[in-house]
Amino acid sequence: METLYAIIYAVLVLGLLGALLGLLLAVASKVFEVKKNPLLEPINAVLPGANCGGCGYAGCSAFAEAVIDGTAPANGCVVGGEECARAIAEILGVELTRNTRLAAFVKCSGGNNAAKRYSYKGINDCHAAMQLAGGPTVCQYGCLGLGSCVKACQFDAIHIENGVAVVDHEKCTGCLKCVDTCPKHVIHPVPYYADVNVACSSHEKGASLRKICNIGCIGCKICEKTCQYDAIHVTDNLADIDYDKCTGCGECAIKCPRKLIVDSKLDRTPVISDKIAQ
Repeated sequence: METLYAIIYAVLVLGLLGALLGLLLAVASKVFEVKKNPLLEPINAVLPGANCGGCGYAGCSAFAEAVIDGTAPANGCVVGGEECARAIAEILGVELTRNTRLAAFVKCSGGNNAAKRYSYKGINDCHAAMQLAGGPTVCQYGCLGLGSCVKACQFDAIHIENGVAVVDHEKCTGCLKCVDTCPKHVIHPVPYYADVNVACSSHEKGASLRKICNIGCIGCKICEKTCQYDAIHVTDNLADIDYDKCTGCGECAIKCPRKLIVDSKLDRTPVISDKIAQ
């Protein structure tokens, strides 16, 4: 009997102790409760949940908190796009400002048309190739075409075509991870709605450029003279577009003798007729 009483006593003590600790935890949870903004849950619900970091925050929840705090715009989610932005603006009861969505663009058209310093036989990684004399291409500004950007993109929006990275504009969410990944820094953010872009990053003078790439900008300024909106200028031997002025008329793309100014509306593909002596 004494053993039974001891067991019952122990059970009662442990039960009371558990109840007491449970009560203390309940009180503590109320005292130290972190109050969540009631807007956080509905905003999280309309976000895509990609956690890509394209908005500049650690994830969707962090972005939602920043939107509520007023430190991030309602249209800051590049993956969700305008539909998501409108939903967030409606939840917040604010007017939606113009969407400043960006997309990635590869400022290089060289690829197989660019002269090679050597034949690279290593792993398909641009960073690895860069360790060997800066990569196999002679042009220090040229795309290596080994796909580090392809691996970085979780939206299947960039691929290697003819030895150079090409962004699928329809799939690009503007997370810009490819921009950070490229060791040659030839991938740049451009306005999502920009029709005209210069597919070259070289600052070599025309005579030098012709020896290493069939398609690079030679700084001839024909595009600059053609543009009636003062939206494109040649600076340091390279054409550069002022997107605030560009109307997307495409005249510069038509007149460019190197056919490296890409006009998405005209769908112009550069035509190469001559070959570089390797």
